[in-house]
This record gives sequence, C-alpha cells and structure tokens, in this order.
Amino acid sequence: MNIRATRRKYGQNYLIDKAVLFEMGNTINSKSNDSFIEIGPGLGALTEQINKEGIKILAIDVDEQNIDYLKRKYNGPADIKFIHGDFLKFNLPADGNPQRIVGNLPYNISTQIILKLIDDYEFIEDMHFLVQREVAEKITGQKSTKNWGKLAIKIALFFESEILFDVPPEAFDIKPKVTSSFIRLIKKDSLEYDISLKSNFFKIVDLAFTSRRKNIKNNLQKIGIDWEKINIDPKKRPEEISIEEYINISKEYNL
Repeated sequence: MNIRATRRKYGQNYLIDKAVLFEMGNTINSKSNDSFIEIGPGLGALTEQINKEGIKILAIDVDEQNIDYLKRKYNGPADIKFIHGDFLKFNLPADGNPQRIVGNLPYNISTQIILKLIDDYEFIEDMHFLVQREVAEKITGQKSTKNWGKLAIKIALFFESEILFDVPPEAFDIKPKVTSSFIRLIKKDSLEYDISLKSNFFKIVDLAFTSRRKNIKNNLQKIGIDWEKINIDPKKRPEEISIEEYINISKEYNL
C-alpha cells in the first residue's frame, strides 16, 4: 500500500504492454553514438528499448527505490548512468552533444517538464514522450483550433510536434482513467527569431490568452499596439493569431 501511495504521489503509471513498448522503441529509432536522457525510467520498461551498444543513457528518477532497482538490473550494453533526483531541478549537460530526450512523463508535471526543456532548446535533438492525450492535443495544437493556446504556441517557436499514436489505459499496470498519446518533438533547424526575445514573446502570449472570449485587442490593451502598423486584425481572438504574428508583436512591443 505504501508503494502504491508513493506512485500516486509521483504520478507513476508503468507501461507493461510489450507491443506498445516495442512500437515506442521502434519509433524512437536509437542509433549508435546517440546520447539519451530518460525522464522517469520507473522500472526500466522504456530503458530496455534503447539499451544498445554504443549509446549513452542518463536516466533520472525522483523515486530512489527505482534508481536502486535499475542500478542492480542494468549493466550495459549501453553506457548507462542512473540518477536519483527531480528533473525539474536538473540541468541538461552542455557538453556539445545533442541530447535525445525520452520518457513516460508523470501526468501531473508533464507540461512543466516540457516547458523547462524549451530553455535547453540548443542542447536538444528531439524528444519522445508518453503523455495524457489531452495534453498531447494541447502541445500539438494548430492555429484557429481550441488547442492553439499558450502551450502549443510556446513549443511551436522551437519544435515541430506531432502525435504518433495513442496508448490505452490497459497498457499500464495501474490503469489511468484517460487515454495516453506518444508524441514527438523535433528541434527546428533554424529559428526566424532572436532567442534573446523569448521571455518577452512568452509574456505577450500569456497576456494574449488572459481571456479566450475576448479579442486580441482587448487582451493586449495595456500595450498600446498600433494594429494597422503590424497588419493584424484586432478583432481576432487569440487562437486565430499565427505564431508569426505573435513574433511580430513581441518584436515591436515589450512587456
């Protein structure tokens, strides 16, 4: 009972469906000389799919019992290091090697983890995560849809994202009450944007979505935008504004 209580606290639902795990591993497509960071390895189900010769894996788990178990379980063939800690307090290695990030993310902090990783954009090659379906839809949202919101826009500034496939509750040992989705985020090759302006861009987007029911002019009223100058229809709602238009606003106006 104590173990189950701990797992609920950390949002741990472990994958046990071998077919799903195989498909995840096949989709990730690990290659020699890849450098992986795995978030929340649990008991190593996904670790097993990338544990190959010539690969480096750094796995971080907040549950010390899991780390102790994994250290006993694995001794190669990959170069594996297991760390006990909170990923939200972890800094990605800045050693020049692009990192591939993978994980079955705890549902309660999945968006926090992904937003944190945006700050390490330059050190990342791609990311593959299993998340709650609703969160996956918000991450991959497109303009003029209900899922084009703060999360989708911030991620779209740096990554191309897509939902790869869904995973049913039955694939887990403790069944979640929702369907999950396996998603991929690939770093954009080049940014048509000065990364130093990211903070202001995020502030603009947050303010723009103060109320979805109001138009963009009302939500950004305090900035004093000349809408004709930046060629944006002020009557549009925030989800009708493209990422390029948000970029243009953040270039012209500071918060």
